[in-house]
Amino acid sequence: MPSGQHKSGRYRKIFVKTPGSRVVIHYRKYKPSKPKCAKCSKQLAGVPRGFHSETSNLPKSQKRPERPYGGNLCSACTRLLLKSKARDSQ
Repeated sequence: MPSGQHKSGRYRKIFVKTPGSRVVIHYRKYKPSKPKCAKCSKQLAGVPRGFHSETSNLPKSQKRPERPYGGNLCSACTRLLLKSKARDSQ
């Protein structure tokens, strides 16, 4: 019988086969959702989907794309924003 915290729905069930050929259930947390664009809510490419403890150990260049607004806006929205800023500055 699972303990109370495992019945809450915060954890997903993982069926693991042991060396004794029994199948046991392990409980792991759900992965966080993919980050989304602040403007159009499209999923961001190039940003890892993991727990903070896993992603904090990654190098800075692997945490988000190396471009302006990387990790906040998708490439299409970034392109439109930079175009409009360049046109406004003239």
